[in-house]
Amino acid sequence: MIVVTGAAGFIGSCIVSKLNEIGRDDLIIVDHLDDGLLPSESNDVKSKNLTGKKFVKYFDKIEFINLVTRGKIGYDIEAVIHMGACSSTTGKDVKYYRENNFEYTEKLAKWALKNKMRFIYASSAATYGDGSIGYKDDVETIRKCKPLNLYGESKQQFDEWVLDNGVISEVVGLKFFNVFGPNEYHKGDMRSVVSKAYKTVAEEGKIDLFKSYHDIYKDGEQKRDFIYIKDAVSVVMFFLQNKDIGGIFNVGTGKARTWNALAKALFIAVDKSVNIKYVEMPESLRQKYQYFTQADMENLRSVGYSDPFTSLEDAIKDYVEFLKDNLYL
Repeated sequence: MIVVTGAAGFIGSCIVSKLNEIGRDDLIIVDHLDDGLLPSESNDVKSKNLTGKKFVKYFDKIEFINLVTRGKIGYDIEAVIHMGACSSTTGKDVKYYRENNFEYTEKLAKWALKNKMRFIYASSAATYGDGSIGYKDDVETIRKCKPLNLYGESKQQFDEWVLDNGVISEVVGLKFFNVFGPNEYHKGDMRSVVSKAYKTVAEEGKIDLFKSYHDIYKDGEQKRDFIYIKDAVSVVMFFLQNKDIGGIFNVGTGKARTWNALAKALFIAVDKSVNIKYVEMPESLRQKYQYFTQADMENLRSVGYSDPFTSLEDAIKDYVEFLKDNLYL
């Protein structure tokens, strides 16, 4: 039996799909739907991500962690894939981030370690902050990370917990960079630019990108390491299947691309001429904006992950084909 938390979310639901695809439907899925109903009855927009998925049992996240802490789960669990978290980078509630992202993960990790379960959790590239220390996922760099927001801080806190408790070889932490693709529609303003801009680009032939406020980068030339959801899921599957490998690993492509390149690829995918307008960045973001992210992929490659990563252009082309058939997104 495999537990997937955040199973109705973006990455979590895609992991569930992949597990079903390879014949695993012995799944316990965990999430929180705002109306409190079961996925099949819920009107929460996230519940769409579970349509057609095969699993044994659904738990609300609060019910699940309460059962975990009391030792009352009652299933034979081999692995926990923990993708559940508040992923907003703009939230201000310190207590919520600590309880929901750090303390919840800590409880799950202790339970999994005690019971010899494979534990794979989502960390984030947000831990690297402004990137001044680089993007190498070694212990020395992880110790120096200074995130720019509470979300990143909550992920950093757990990475440090893994190091402080000497369990880095027993668990897998995945520092996801800019993941995009199907099933992210419910994330609101935290969706990828591809998801947010698709309809406007397809229907009106235009896109807005933030201006640059950094001398080194021209407008739209800020760079991100964009990774397609299918590739991110493949990395998770690698660690699920290779239970002897532990550590904290970057999950990106290792190739930073500009927002202009992303926009151009989106225009090409919908067969429109490139039309980019550069707009002012909100004041609240200017001091916390990452101008460059690029995953150092040496660590992941060194443990045997050899699959190629989808190019930005091919990924956007594939995603657009999905969006064409899912206009509610």
